[in-house]
Amino acid sequence: MQAPRTLRSRLLPGLLPLLLVSVTATACGDDDKTTVSDSGKKLDKVTLTLNWYPYGEHAPFYYGEKQKIFEKHGIDLDIRAGQGSQKTVQATGAGQTDFGWADTPAVLAGVDQGVKVKSLGVYLQTTPASVQFFGAEDIAAPDDLKGKTVAGTAGDALTKTFPIFLQKNGMELSDVKVQNTDPAGKIAAVISGRTDALLGYASDQGPIMQNKAKKDVSYLRFSEHGLNFYSNGLIAGNKTLARGDLAKRMASAVSESWAAAEKNPKPAVAAMDGASEQLPPQNVLSEQFKTTLTLLHTDATRGKAPGANTEADWKQTIDVFAEAGMVKSPKPVADYWDATNGVKG
Repeated sequence: MQAPRTLRSRLLPGLLPLLLVSVTATACGDDDKTTVSDSGKKLDKVTLTLNWYPYGEHAPFYYGEKQKIFEKHGIDLDIRAGQGSQKTVQATGAGQTDFGWADTPAVLAGVDQGVKVKSLGVYLQTTPASVQFFGAEDIAAPDDLKGKTVAGTAGDALTKTFPIFLQKNGMELSDVKVQNTDPAGKIAAVISGRTDALLGYASDQGPIMQNKAKKDVSYLRFSEHGLNFYSNGLIAGNKTLARGDLAKRMASAVSESWAAAEKNPKPAVAAMDGASEQLPPQNVLSEQFKTTLTLLHTDATRGKAPGANTEADWKQTIDVFAEAGMVKSPKPVADYWDATNGVKG
């Protein structure tokens, strides 16, 4: 029997605070870290912060989510845009995100500065670092860069390793003029003719520049001219690493998602639909992911699962960035890479 209206009007003000307390208590309890799938499976709520706004390289995460690969591993994944690898490393180390997707040079520099973060596996094991320019330019080899102006961003991994790239090809930094440009302005600098080329990633800026200018873009890839090092991979902070087997399950889910996306690139890219207002056009996403798939292995990991690393490849990367000055106090590989929770070969 329903209470009379006058009685209900007196009861509701007293009941509302109690309901709010109940809701708040539930939201602040352990349940806020778990959820339940449609099939009734208990899942860990997990945040993954990318290195940047979503672009083609990130297709495997969205595909894995759509194919319920993360759910299979007990994970309810929340993918978030990043604002650069350095910030992602810092946020991961501070526990502001459960996992991060970041460039290995930023991880090395972060650990060097005391950030409590470790890699669970690098996926882009052949660096996409490259000098990028329109195909009409008279550049076919590193030596052709002499006298050219190249857009770079002061302090980033590309600009720091460019002198090593030049040195390995018999040149000096003085042979090339590097024009300091913010990351967002490098493409515009080349399109406008202010610079002849830019330092960027073949899996990112190149396809975007080609689409904007409607001109073919060519590359001098560092990896094809004597210099290779690890690029983007999965990272976790100490807080996440202490959450039982979560890191191991996440590493397995990410590796499986990348393997599935590699076999199904078209639906993988399609899974990104609506991921961000800044999402590049479909043709650019496809080209970015196509290039990304050429970067997944070194000679030592060919044939192994995506994200499976070797200590020797890690050591080579550490040595490169020690030489570049981004790592002041090189540490043992185990200080950067959590092989126990990472992907097995």
